[in-house]
Amino acid sequence: MQTSFSAAQLADPAMAVSESVIRKCVHCGFCTATCPTYVLLGDELDSPRGRIYLMKDMLENSREPTAEVVKHVDRCLSCLACMTTCPSGVNYMHLVDHARAYVEQRYRRPWRERFFRAVLAWVLPYPWRFRLALKLARWTRFLAPAVRAMPGMQPLAAMFALAPDQVPAPPAASSLPVAHAKGRVVLLQGCAEPVLKPDVRAATVRLLNRAGYDVTFANGEVCCGALVHHMGREDESLAAARRNVDAWTVQGDVTAIVITASGCGTTIKDYGFMLRNNPVYAAKAARVSALAKDISELLAEIELPPARKHRLRVAYHAACSLQHGQKVTDIPARLLTDVGFVVKTPAEAHLCCGSAGTYNILQPVIAAQLGDRKAANLARLNTDVIATGNIGCAVQIGRRAGVPVVHTVELLDWATGGPPPTALSHLK
Repeated sequence: MQTSFSAAQLADPAMAVSESVIRKCVHCGFCTATCPTYVLLGDELDSPRGRIYLMKDMLENSREPTAEVVKHVDRCLSCLACMTTCPSGVNYMHLVDHARAYVEQRYRRPWRERFFRAVLAWVLPYPWRFRLALKLARWTRFLAPAVRAMPGMQPLAAMFALAPDQVPAPPAASSLPVAHAKGRVVLLQGCAEPVLKPDVRAATVRLLNRAGYDVTFANGEVCCGALVHHMGREDESLAAARRNVDAWTVQGDVTAIVITASGCGTTIKDYGFMLRNNPVYAAKAARVSALAKDISELLAEIELPPARKHRLRVAYHAACSLQHGQKVTDIPARLLTDVGFVVKTPAEAHLCCGSAGTYNILQPVIAAQLGDRKAANLARLNTDVIATGNIGCAVQIGRRAGVPVVHTVELLDWATGGPPPTALSHLK
């Protein structure tokens, strides 16, 4: 795509990156076939190609963002299916991230949008705040019908709907010492996952310990920054990245930084890019990104304990952040198959479930349509359980599925000597 950015504009590193991304687009339209919002809405402006035109015009001409442009940029899930499909290597992720930061700096949203986005940024990245908010939601859920009927309050209604009936106890951040350890890993503690499903951390620690690896936790670690990053709150996301780089750098020689929430993994693997222009952090951030591994990636590289075969039928849901964001495609399903599970994949496996960080709160109508579509495709497989590698997907699908939804590592832990996942505790 031809561009006409000025030399002054290209002196801005972020603008220079966006210009190079835009120039790679050849208008082919392959991305439209795999874009969830285009599949649902059929609007060219809700496709990656259409959004690229909108973002190009806004950035190239230094325009103030309009409500129409913001609407279509906001509707993007950042599922990155377009990047998997694109034959030209367009890094849509970096372009839309820049556009969101540009919008955040130059566009004044209606007060309700500003309020909800500020609340999400203040609550979700902090486990104790998030846990308190979920407990409050349980006691105020009776207000949900009235809230749904109020104009502009759909995000609050979505928050009520997503809140679980019970908030689990906080996870223990301990790991058994391993004699003659084969290696040492740092496990990302996370923000939403330990609040919603602490069993994932416990299963990960057990499995890695049995496989001969010491598991450590980094003092000073914070939320990975993905949630605020996708809302265009660039300063907050970069501050989180710097905090984590500092926390992980002092851990010394480690085999990997292990991540069990793939949405976090995509962002952490991009720390090297995010901090590329920071002379203090650029090299350290690049090293952190190189060490970052999804738990399934690490498990595929090491020797797992002997498995006791479970012939359970498992539907594997590939989280977008894993299959498109990190290009980890067949590894999780192969791991499950290797330990004896009968693994099936649904139709339209490339399409997002509609979770996408805060998307199912800020864009509840589109998110619900995608969630229903994903749940229907999974139900057609007629399996005993659904496995996924991202907490957001687990919550989004779990509200709609007729069978339990668990993390992939919970099944692998069970198959190799651990207890069954809580949702499957009735099985032996």
